[in-house]
Amino acid sequence: MKIAFFINTPAHVHFHRYTIRELEKRGHTVLVLARNYGDTLKLLEEIGLNYFMYSDVPDSKYGKILNFPFSVLSAWNYLRKENPDLLIGIGLYSAYTSLLLRKTCAIFTDSEPTNVQFMMLKPIVRAIITPSAFNANLGPKHIKINAYKEFAYLHSNYFKPDPSIYELLEISPGSDFVLLRFNAFDAVHDVGVRGFTLEEKRKLVRDIEPYSKVYISSELDLPDDLQKYAIKIPKHRIHDALYYAKMVVADTQTIVTEAAVLGTPAIRYNSFAGENDMGNFVELEQKYHLIFSFNDSKKAINKATELLRTPGLKSEWKQKKDRLLADKIDATQFMVSFIENYPESLNKTSDNQKDVIKTGISVPSK
Repeated sequence: MKIAFFINTPAHVHFHRYTIRELEKRGHTVLVLARNYGDTLKLLEEIGLNYFMYSDVPDSKYGKILNFPFSVLSAWNYLRKENPDLLIGIGLYSAYTSLLLRKTCAIFTDSEPTNVQFMMLKPIVRAIITPSAFNANLGPKHIKINAYKEFAYLHSNYFKPDPSIYELLEISPGSDFVLLRFNAFDAVHDVGVRGFTLEEKRKLVRDIEPYSKVYISSELDLPDDLQKYAIKIPKHRIHDALYYAKMVVADTQTIVTEAAVLGTPAIRYNSFAGENDMGNFVELEQKYHLIFSFNDSKKAINKATELLRTPGLKSEWKQKKDRLLADKIDATQFMVSFIENYPESLNKTSDNQKDVIKTGISVPSK
């Protein structure tokens, strides 16, 4: 089988990487189409995945919208010569390319869709795969699995923490440190969303520094006074830093779930948080008690200093993480099974969907 994967962000690299490797091991041909966005291409190169760059992303949100049809045409022009059997992606690019190719597309998403996004996707794709915690019911094409996308690469079947990260961080093994992650909020879906302001970032550092060493990972350039906190490690080593960190504070999304899956306390602040929050974050906070979400920056910063004063913090979180891992499945295993059993895996029934949620296997593996 020939499968085309659309990789649009660094998070997509991590989500797809082990699925791609396993499919290649099993003799399938895999095509990777990537956007030049953030560290996506650099990360693909670091882990040794070949790719075709189908989109050079403009800086502005509106530029991204205007560039969308040209990106789709670029992907179509490449794939029409390759003639893939199946397209796999996260979002609109793979869906609309599949429409031009008249090929089947399945997407994974863990973001609760807006009505506009869903209306644009629903008529085109054949399957929409989401975590079981997903709030919305997307109809007969919806497949829920008992996993988050982070279990495709941070499940213990794949991720083995490497303590040499301490050497890269230039601190003694076992030293406490806190990782701060700041978003650029430059994606189309980030219109109107807020995170930490520059002054709030400075206050966060000032309040945490008396208790722990601080590192910052930021999508935006840091001002001179915060540059000394910038984390200087290879992009593919960020999960080692997450695993050994005493705490993570972020105004972005994925890294908070990653921290929870790795057993590191995480505080999330942005305007997504609140009454209509995404199902993953509600479950992680209310069922597993692994994260704290706030749409008030002062409360988020106060919670950070409170946690840092809590004895035995990492030990407590390890127990919570073990419960989470016992409940969830290997998302890569599901994706490989789903793809290898195409097209039978698309012809699910309601009863079969219940089995998907429970086990993560859509049909018996070949």
